[in-house]
Amino acid sequence: MSLFAPLRELTTTQRHTVLASFLGWTLDAFDYFLLTFVILGVAKEFQVGKEEVTYGLFLTLAARPLGALLFGRLADRYGRRPILMLDVVLFSLFELATAFSTSLTMLLVLRFLFGIAMGGEWGIGASLAMESIPPKARGLVSGLLQSGYPCGFFLGALANWLLVDHIGWRGLFVVGALPALLVLYIRRTVPESEVWQEGQKAGNKKGLLESMRGRWKLAIYLMLLMMAFNMFSHGSQDLYHTFEEESLHLPTGSGTAFMLVAMLNLGALVGGLFFGALSERIGRRRAIIGAALLAIPVVPLWTHGGSLWALALGAFLVQVMVQGAWGVVPTHLNELSPDEVRGTLPGFAYQTGNLLAAVTANAQLWIAKWHGGDLAFAMSAWIIGVALLLAVLAWLGPEAHGVRFGKARPGTGSQPEGLLESRV
Repeated sequence: MSLFAPLRELTTTQRHTVLASFLGWTLDAFDYFLLTFVILGVAKEFQVGKEEVTYGLFLTLAARPLGALLFGRLADRYGRRPILMLDVVLFSLFELATAFSTSLTMLLVLRFLFGIAMGGEWGIGASLAMESIPPKARGLVSGLLQSGYPCGFFLGALANWLLVDHIGWRGLFVVGALPALLVLYIRRTVPESEVWQEGQKAGNKKGLLESMRGRWKLAIYLMLLMMAFNMFSHGSQDLYHTFEEESLHLPTGSGTAFMLVAMLNLGALVGGLFFGALSERIGRRRAIIGAALLAIPVVPLWTHGGSLWALALGAFLVQVMVQGAWGVVPTHLNELSPDEVRGTLPGFAYQTGNLLAAVTANAQLWIAKWHGGDLAFAMSAWIIGVALLLAVLAWLGPEAHGVRFGKARPGTGSQPEGLLESRV
């Protein structure tokens, strides 16, 4: 049977739900990555160093756990669908406000607020999608959902390439307000999660502390796992355009720079779908470990390829592996989370991992500075080290491949397994 067969078996309503969740994460990522393309332009306008502007990336990542906790608890209490719509409107408004920043301080404050709204989207969208589809479709849909992130990166690169010379960095952030229109699609086509509704009818309204009793070790483990994941992805993406400008000497907005970013995101899309679907056959942890370790041998091609085509191939392959590992994350985290906190725990673990990894871009700049300004060396060393860390953490952790959501039924799903098993 084809790896992609489960997608064809989804109902029309399930496809709308998956598409809405995919678009939510795509447009969220689009808004986030716009700043990464204009770091030098913002620094020039406000007459500061690029490190000071890069601090805006740190603040966005650092704020995301607050949003995951806030919007996640609201989603567990009031439903996935209405809170997802509220969240999309808010991150779009903060993106628009960034265009009117009168100082670097104002811009940084707005990026922090944007981070709070951004932090809520992934967990809610992922739980809504995962609770709405059959268990056998989770791996493929997981990869599809996570592929929204590189798609957002690609759209950001496309907007930068086509528009930055005409509308400037401020105009890009105005364009970044368009995701608010997604709310109209969600409102019209996406129903509430039946698993959440089932829990409400059963009187499942436990508080966070009560719901998490006996599961704090699992939560801590997931946060550390997501720290490694975020160090992996942000370490390969956030400074890539800066690497193009400074190490490859490609002008911002050039077709060559865009082509490399396009190859990077094409690889991410392929990797997320392939390894997400593959995880249905070989298991979540094995898929993550395989993708992480396979990233290591392609790192030299990614940053030190001897020609443009070698660099493009390296960009493609490294993201096949990075986002291949990430393609397993939505289903892996949702399967390990209890029903009553599925709107909160996956997103909070993900975004707390973001907080722990928020220093990634700055750390890479520090490493480059220590190594004579060689950003290529810094990015390469970082990815190799983090790939090994991620593989070890995934190997040690639990897995609940195919577990049933909602009311338990005899003979359905599976129990957590792994070296740490359910005791994590």
